[in-house]
Amino acid sequence: MDSSSPSGVLIRRFPPETRSAPLARRFVRSALQGVAPEVVDTAELLTSELVTNAVLHARTEVEVRVGSHEGQVRVRVGDDRPDRPLVPRDPRPYAGVGRGLAVVEELASSHGAHIWEGRKTVWFELWPKAPAPPTSGWESVPTRGRTAVVTLVDMPYIVFRAAQQHGDELLRELMLTTRVEERAGVSVPELLVAGDVANVINACVSSALEETVTGGATVTLDVAFPLDAAPAVDTLRHVLEQGDAAAQLGSLLILPAAPHVRSHYQWVLDQLVTQLSGGPPTAWTLLPGVSDAASVELAPWDAGDVEDSSVPTVAADDDGRIIAANAALADLLGWQTDELIGRPLTVLIPEHLRERHRAGFTTLRLTGRSRIMGRSIPLPALHRDGSLVHVRLHVQSQEAVDGRTVRVGQFMPRATAPGEDRPVPRPDPGPSVRLHTGAAAAPPAGGDEATRSWERLSLLADTISALSSTLDLREGLRRVCHVLTRQMATWCVVDLLDEHGDAERVCVVHRDPRALNAGVDLGRLPPVSENARGPLARVLNGAGPLLITDIPSPDQAESALDARQLRLFEQLGASSTIMAPLRARREVLGALIVVRTGHGDPFTEQDALLVADLVKGISLSVDNARLHQHTRTAAERLQRSLLPRLPHIPSMEITARYAPSSTTAQVGGDWFDAFTLPDGDTALVIGDVAGHDLNAAVTMSQLRNMLRGIAVDCQEWPSEVLRRLDLATLTLYPHSTATCAYAVVKGPHNGPWEVRHSSAGHLPLLLTCPNGDTHYLESASGLLIGVDSTLPRTTARDPLPAHSTLLMFTDGLIERPGESLSDALSRLRRHTADLAQAPLDIFCDELILSLGAGSTDDIALLALRPTPPGPWPTAVPGG
Repeated sequence: MDSSSPSGVLIRRFPPETRSAPLARRFVRSALQGVAPEVVDTAELLTSELVTNAVLHARTEVEVRVGSHEGQVRVRVGDDRPDRPLVPRDPRPYAGVGRGLAVVEELASSHGAHIWEGRKTVWFELWPKAPAPPTSGWESVPTRGRTAVVTLVDMPYIVFRAAQQHGDELLRELMLTTRVEERAGVSVPELLVAGDVANVINACVSSALEETVTGGATVTLDVAFPLDAAPAVDTLRHVLEQGDAAAQLGSLLILPAAPHVRSHYQWVLDQLVTQLSGGPPTAWTLLPGVSDAASVELAPWDAGDVEDSSVPTVAADDDGRIIAANAALADLLGWQTDELIGRPLTVLIPEHLRERHRAGFTTLRLTGRSRIMGRSIPLPALHRDGSLVHVRLHVQSQEAVDGRTVRVGQFMPRATAPGEDRPVPRPDPGPSVRLHTGAAAAPPAGGDEATRSWERLSLLADTISALSSTLDLREGLRRVCHVLTRQMATWCVVDLLDEHGDAERVCVVHRDPRALNAGVDLGRLPPVSENARGPLARVLNGAGPLLITDIPSPDQAESALDARQLRLFEQLGASSTIMAPLRARREVLGALIVVRTGHGDPFTEQDALLVADLVKGISLSVDNARLHQHTRTAAERLQRSLLPRLPHIPSMEITARYAPSSTTAQVGGDWFDAFTLPDGDTALVIGDVAGHDLNAAVTMSQLRNMLRGIAVDCQEWPSEVLRRLDLATLTLYPHSTATCAYAVVKGPHNGPWEVRHSSAGHLPLLLTCPNGDTHYLESASGLLIGVDSTLPRTTARDPLPAHSTLLMFTDGLIERPGESLSDALSRLRRHTADLAQAPLDIFCDELILSLGAGSTDDIALLALRPTPPGPWPTAVPGG
């Protein structure tokens, strides 16, 4: 029943039931008769949000007070649970819950909350014309009762927000689900306890975050948490696990949690229970066995990171639509960058792999599990002209600040056989070692000197962490600049020199990004003159660190290079600067420039010493990145030069694939070869030289060329060719060993065909018939090359049916740690049987994709298929 206060404010109390939200909307509309319709609509919406929050979280009777005066509206929503605090959230457009208070903040002229007489009241005012009074904001409510401090060490902020969002959405759906015990295996009392403690966790962590600077990807929080909450935390864990299991079965509308989100929530709950019972904290970064840890980037996703990277990169949303792509990817696959945005990801995937992609993407969304996340997968990408570009695909999940989960894929070009070759942009350096800098701690006691030492070590550690947090050198330098602008400078610049001595400005970062709205010039700088006397030219010639507290004006510049720098100083209001060379191995690689403006204290000599220490680590990272890039480029060029051009033979298809190891410098001892002998027969070779380095690749090249010469010269049985190769290897390269299989395919163009083969310690050839029958050709195996050339070798002869597939391969395709060789060979047989009638290109690609994902060794395979004119034989399943 309505009541009215002396001031004309109407009051109504509503039960703690879901029907109270629409009832409150109607009450507000009837109480505000005569008020402008748009104001009534807004008041109705905001009241509905606040009443819904009270019903869900307080679960007591809800009192709504509505009053108006001269078109201005004031609404108060109260409940009897002051111990259930408000948990304001950052606005996240893609979040399914947590928007109520954000909507109030956005639409109300003024708002606030307070506790009085055992009640909690949230209020808002709408002033459509007059200036609104100041907003009091959301009053934080202290935790009641005895508390203990729980330390969450290295908590990834963006992953916590994702876990918080998914947990809230799951609890909301369970609250609104009929027959929840039947569908999800949780009782209503358990659900109420879980909702209460989840709200307490969110409030306590949010309160701790407000008092902590969260500049990096991770943050260490000291959270005050009720001592008696451990049993309720266990109930919350049970409810979340049951709810997620129901989601995986499709019993709920919500999708199951991604593995990293599920692992993070489990870690938070484990830390609460463990530390409330007196146990020690465990850092997230040191947690063993975190699900899909390698597939998750802890920093929030930013489209600018994709666009700035030199690695061919694409990002897609949960619907598989491309939301960002960079120029490197567009160049690699023949597109314009803006043409890719909004297209389905399948435009980059060959037709024969699209169904597999759709199935994998659907499985990832519906179960939260994936076979490829965080792994390096060799597969072909689709060029716009229809050709295939062989790459290694590395996929990661990243959480965006707007609440989305984004899939980021890097397409690392890999060596292909000539004829499939395509110029590609060079990727950036490979992975660096990630250093754990430890949990944040208070500065040690001991006075100002101890505090300065602690701050110095903290800055050095944060710089190392920033450099090692990304595969992309330029992005790493940009993150270093962000660290420096947060802790010691107003803005920061990095310039790099290339191998020709030309300078390039790679990043300019300001503490306040709005300061760069006027635009700053990146890219090529004017030439560096050895005789120039300006500060930047001197630094790029090796001088420094230079401490400058009196910034010259641009008209005092002694070179075009310094004029450019001094104009930037003037544009951004520099008052003091430290400019230091990036130097490694007696070579200047570039310059780091940190600047303060007139709003802060100028730099001192102590600051210059600190910068000198900083640039040592930065220089080492730049130098290592360049060395890695040079080694990688040389390895790729060598690998390309060593891959043979496959012959074109009538009535015969030949296809090869080479996938370098994803964990090494992309060059090794695996090789394949195919060529036509003088008598018209076809020779096939595959082998593996011991070792995985440049020496192995050189030896491989020499053995390949020797075998070619021996085979063409003598045209003997395969066993005799291998015997001569063994003798030559022992004579010329006595310390080298290798496995090798040599086969000769004989027969007229229309068949029948026969394969003669011999093996020197290599894996057997696999014959797959069109009907799916498979068997290994194992009857001519012998000792590997380079051991004893006097031992006899044998040649086997086997028929080669039309449309059958003869496969030669190296051990990287099948071997897995802890698995027997017989099991690995059996698995390969099953796969080739399923692919017996697939086109030969698809046959090879599917084997690499299915069996080679995540392989730590090189993979080489060579496949031959006789294809006489006429129809394929009818496939009859074999035994």
